[in-house]
Amino acid sequence: MKFVPLAEIEEIAKKIAEETGVEFVEAEVKTSPSPSLTVYIDTEDGVDLVTCEKFHRAIDPALDEKDVSYGSPYTLNVSSPGLDRPLKTQRDFERAIGEDVEVKLFAPMRGKKYLEGVLADFDENTVTLEISGQPLKIEKNKIAKINKAIVFE
Repeated sequence: MKFVPLAEIEEIAKKIAEETGVEFVEAEVKTSPSPSLTVYIDTEDGVDLVTCEKFHRAIDPALDEKDVSYGSPYTLNVSSPGLDRPLKTQRDFERAIGEDVEVKLFAPMRGKKYLEGVLADFDENTVTLEISGQPLKIEKNKIAKINKAIVFE
């Protein structure tokens, strides 16, 4: 099973997201036994079932018109990126400034592969965490995953 290039699918999704008032996060295709296309969306207030259904109904005809699967059947899913959504885009990082984050590293730094702290700053190549009041600058290419910390109170 083959899909058109992901960039073409993302272009369609971004347009429909703008038209429906949601934020396009990312798209993901799976071609294994049960082919699927999952489009992740978000809003300032989070995503509920009604929002997912509205977006699904809006994007489905556009994907069919583009024939993103070259005529092969697939399942279209629309979903929230979830609470543990990785920070990927500049907007993700901007929204997380001042928030508690969890960082998983490819290799240990200061003897640890897992760090928690407050996202103090970021730029194109680095992330700065505040850990116990001390800044720690980490190169993004050393980070396996960074996401907002989920705090249960």
